[in-house]
Amino acid sequence: MGGGLLAWALLLAQAAAAASADAVVDAVQMPAWVERLGKREALQPGLVLRNRDRVLTGPEGRVLIRLGDGSVLRLGAETRLDLNALGIREAVFTAAFDVPQGAVRFSTGTSARSHYQRAVNLRVGTITAGIRGTDVWGKADSAGDRICLLEGSITVIHPDEEARQISEASSCYQAAKESAATAIETVTAAQLSWWTQQTAMQSAPARASSPVMRDGKWAIELATLDSEAAALSLYDRARAAGYPVRIRPQALSGGGYAYAVRLSQLMNRPDAAALAEQVSQSLQIPSPVVVRH
Repeated sequence: MGGGLLAWALLLAQAAAAASADAVVDAVQMPAWVERLGKREALQPGLVLRNRDRVLTGPEGRVLIRLGDGSVLRLGAETRLDLNALGIREAVFTAAFDVPQGAVRFSTGTSARSHYQRAVNLRVGTITAGIRGTDVWGKADSAGDRICLLEGSITVIHPDEEARQISEASSCYQAAKESAATAIETVTAAQLSWWTQQTAMQSAPARASSPVMRDGKWAIELATLDSEAAALSLYDRARAAGYPVRIRPQALSGGGYAYAVRLSQLMNRPDAAALAEQVSQSLQIPSPVVVRH
């Protein structure tokens, strides 16, 4: 099989795996990483997530994960997510999401696969919400833990309290760090809007970064180097910093190769240009070139 056909077959296989996955990364605002079997890698769209994976975001990072039942999980900046119990058992989609730090939003899906029943537990700090079909937002930080109901109903559990049912939108179950007491409060629409923006993707010029999407058509080229060792060094630095770059060898007319270090799947040129500036500052390199791929 030729190189082009092999690459195309690989892309088709990856697409098929993502389509049937219990959890797949759909979009990333960098920096973000996945930890798997003790190894940390830069997170990139299209990655199929597995049980016991850990997803982490850096400052201003964002991640959008599509789940096997059609639901969506959104992570905010400086967030840690541990995934467990992923699967579909007897037409019931199951999952256990643990967020000991950061902001998260879980939204029930409306896709064709949403006919599955759900048995999903979302733990934010010390609070666990049992989810069957709903829209919730939560955060664990130095002030305490909270889970807010946007739509539907949830059962919340805290180690020091009995389980409680919440079915009124805009209700937030809160557990302060300095006290064992918990409380349910109704918050304003403005407050909820501000909180949920913490887990929403943002585009330039609102921020310095840019979402990387599975169907993005733009890229930035960090450098084109004539040394494979230099290209690998830049590759390692970029991925350690949370940028999922790849190396593209390019045959030279006089023989040999040049090595382009490229970050692909960006949605548009302005976002790519903003990200190029961010990468330049983060890695202390000349500003990358924006290209369409």
